[in-house]
Amino acid sequence: MISSKTLIAYILIVSCLLAGCSETEDSAQRPDSRNETFWPIFRGDNNLSGVADARITGDLSLLWSFQTGAPIVSSAVIAYGSAYSASTDGIIFAIDLEDGTEKWRFDTKDDIEASPIILDSTLYIGTLSGTFLALDAVTGLLQWQQEIDADIMGSANWVSLDEGERTIVMVGSYDNVMYAFNAANGDSVWSYQTDYYINGAPATDGHAVVFGGCDEMLHIVSVSDGAKIGEVHAGSYIAGSAALVDNRAYLGHYGGKMVCIDIEAQELVWEYEDEESGAEFFSSPAVGDTHIYIGSRDNYLHCVDRESGEFVWKFQTRDEIDSSPVLAGDKLVFASTDGRLYLLDSADGTELWSYEIGAPILGSPAVIDGMIVIGAEDGSIYAFGENR
Repeated sequence: MISSKTLIAYILIVSCLLAGCSETEDSAQRPDSRNETFWPIFRGDNNLSGVADARITGDLSLLWSFQTGAPIVSSAVIAYGSAYSASTDGIIFAIDLEDGTEKWRFDTKDDIEASPIILDSTLYIGTLSGTFLALDAVTGLLQWQQEIDADIMGSANWVSLDEGERTIVMVGSYDNVMYAFNAANGDSVWSYQTDYYINGAPATDGHAVVFGGCDEMLHIVSVSDGAKIGEVHAGSYIAGSAALVDNRAYLGHYGGKMVCIDIEAQELVWEYEDEESGAEFFSSPAVGDTHIYIGSRDNYLHCVDRESGEFVWKFQTRDEIDSSPVLAGDKLVFASTDGRLYLLDSADGTELWSYEIGAPILGSPAVIDGMIVIGAEDGSIYAFGENR
């Protein structure tokens, strides 16, 4: 005689087989995004280094464009065969990477300028009224939301705690606070108060989180509990995001300087200023092995020596550069408010390719092997790739 437990187990096995093993298929649709080729955050990684582990040739063409219906300031992210971006009218889109068709959309009913992040199969993004949302990246369904009630201008970031037992997402706001939420359910984990607006995204090395804002300080905070580790005066207010690489933070500020700060010693290592044509830095830097690259409102893309901060070369566009560059091998990808997307030789700044979109571009490129995705103020998202 078959026991009731055995009968139930048998029914469950048969049900799974008849359903095509839907649980297995669902998990196959949702791989851990940290283990695949993707671009999960607007600077590529948790350090916000602006470096892509990708190959980009100079032989590029427009693959597709997708019209959203409103200007785009947000930078795209890429995972699960989709590009994810948001328009300023508050709609988040998932777009098929292959053909540029819409997979889903979610209307936040608010303005969005922040860029999303993708962690595993969840998309996180903030709005200008201060709603921070978690959406299922595959279906677009809302998982949870938190009301901050102040502008969220920058991207979030994430870090695992307790040897991977839990994960937090961190995001700054115009109420002067950096928040950390439980990534799974949105519960508050910690918060850190500053003296003025927080514009950019936080960078983390897994132990500390660093970020700046309009109080002109680079804040250094413990990821585990939000306790203050230290702070360093950067020289002026910080509109962009710092890159945190090898215990040093690299960032530009409104005073027209790019600075390097040792976060352990909590001191300024060097500062760079172009006294001839320099202007404010709203761009965030890309950090290569030997060089740092950053855009400026003086219309130039600047390259400086990573160790000394000394000038190496600069490339002139026709308008301001708020877009943050991405280093992909020996090539540099960035955009300008002159409406062009550029590809340069990272060694000497030689222009290899450019494409005139014709509308200002404030967001930063998402870069994976053979493909670049970027949005513009004409309301379109563009994908470029190797000529087919």
